[in-house]
Amino acid sequence: MVDAAPPPSRLPLDWIAASLRRERTRAGLSLSELAKRAGIAKSTLSQLEAASGNPSMETIWALGVALGVPFSALVEPPAPAVRVIRAGEGPAVASEQANYVATLLSASPPGARRDIYHLRAEPGAARESEPHIPGTVEHLIVGAGRVKAGPAGEAVELGPGDYMAYRGDVPHSYEALVPGTAFVLIMQHV
Repeated sequence: MVDAAPPPSRLPLDWIAASLRRERTRAGLSLSELAKRAGIAKSTLSQLEAASGNPSMETIWALGVALGVPFSALVEPPAPAVRVIRAGEGPAVASEQANYVATLLSASPPGARRDIYHLRAEPGAARESEPHIPGTVEHLIVGAGRVKAGPAGEAVELGPGDYMAYRGDVPHSYEALVPGTAFVLIMQHV
């Protein structure tokens, strides 16, 4: 048996820095105001816009919510006409709360509002997610293992081939129940 390749240890910080500056400018916000809205230190935001540091998934999500843009708008590089992402490659972001790694496969093209992620998770702490931008709906399809996922108080246990859809603009969570759990998550922003 071949071990899966480990996720990348660092995010493409130059992509994140350029995206943060672009979206902050588009929103007409100062560093101080965006940091305040996202609940992070101004120095942290300044470092991110300078392409330094190692932001967590939670920090990037908070910035996306504060800017009113999907997570993918902050981590997605410009896409070529034909794009292939090999297993174990792509912009991956690890959670601080749980053994959970999200790899962005496809961000919403202009005129569409959906992002596609491949997620790997291991048993342990659940990945608690704060509400995303209003109108977000998540679609989850399990490929391997077992996961308990969904809105707070309504989480459901799923196995290989199972699908569920739920509001992503309310607190929700994902918890791997067995080793090697993997699933695809489609975030629809309406």
